[in-house]
Amino acid sequence: MSASVAKQAGLGLGLFSLALGAAELMAPGRIARALGLNPEGGAATTLKAFGLREAMAGAMLVRGPALSTNVWNRVLGDAMDLGALTLALRTTRKPGAVAGALAFVGSVTALDWWTARALDRETGRALPLDNGMTDVQPA
Repeated sequence: MSASVAKQAGLGLGLFSLALGAAELMAPGRIARALGLNPEGGAATTLKAFGLREAMAGAMLVRGPALSTNVWNRVLGDAMDLGALTLALRTTRKPGAVAGALAFVGSVTALDWWTARALDRETGRALPLDNGMTDVQPA
C-alpha cells in the first residue's frame, strides 16, 4: 500500500468510525437485538461505550489520517470488539448474526493493520511504541 493510499485509507477509516460510533451511540438497543442479545442485560450499555470509543477514534483519524498511532488505536479497538463478540457467542439467540459481525470486524481489523503498517513504513516507525529513539545507546 503506497503512502498516499494509506493516508486516504486512514481518512476513510476515520469517517467509517464516526458513522459506526454514531450508530452505536444512537441505537444500541436495536443493534443488540439484531445480534440476538438482551439490551437490558448490559449489551446496550457496552455498545454505547464502544460507540463513544469508536467516535473518538474516528475524530482522531479525521484530524490526523496519516498518523499511524491513530490507526493503531483502531486496531486495539478492533481487538476489544472481537473479544466482546466472541463472548457474545455464548449468550446470543442469533449466532449467525454474531458470526457475521465477527467476520466483518476481522476484515476491518486486517485493513486497519495494513494501513497502520503502511503508515509506519512511511514514517520509519516500526510500531507506535517506537519513539524514534532506537539509536540512542544506554549510558
